[in-house]
Amino acid sequence: MTAARADAVDAAPREPDGQGQALSLCQEGGLLFAGRHLLIELWGANHLTSEPDIRRILQDAVAACRATLLSIDLHTFSPTHGISGVAVLGESHMSIHTWPEHAYAAVDIFMCGSLDPRKAIPVLKRGFQPKQVQIMEVKRGVMDADALVR
Repeated sequence: MTAARADAVDAAPREPDGQGQALSLCQEGGLLFAGRHLLIELWGANHLTSEPDIRRILQDAVAACRATLLSIDLHTFSPTHGISGVAVLGESHMSIHTWPEHAYAAVDIFMCGSLDPRKAIPVLKRGFQPKQVQIMEVKRGVMDADALVR
């Protein structure tokens, strides 16, 4: 690691705004980035039409990641009873969109800093009991620390 990169990592934390944790940049394999974004496909899933179940599963997933839950908003659609919703976090968000007629849910988790959104995966598996899970991870805000301006 270059001296500039080490300084950038040390300079990255910010004070929380009273809502969430102090965030720092992530560092992995020589990359410096803002956070991890998971796109999770749940196939053959259950509990896709129940707002109380989805709310509980999202709350448990947030807790597993040790994130700061600010709010959850869910909306049920007719006639399929699919649900779309978002958990707003002090460290970013989790969202879900369900298609019960296809036993499918799309879950999106983005967390900044050192929090690990992958800790939510076992909670989602227990809660929705999918037959198949596909996970894609994107590192967001990948940067060249040597080019950071202070």
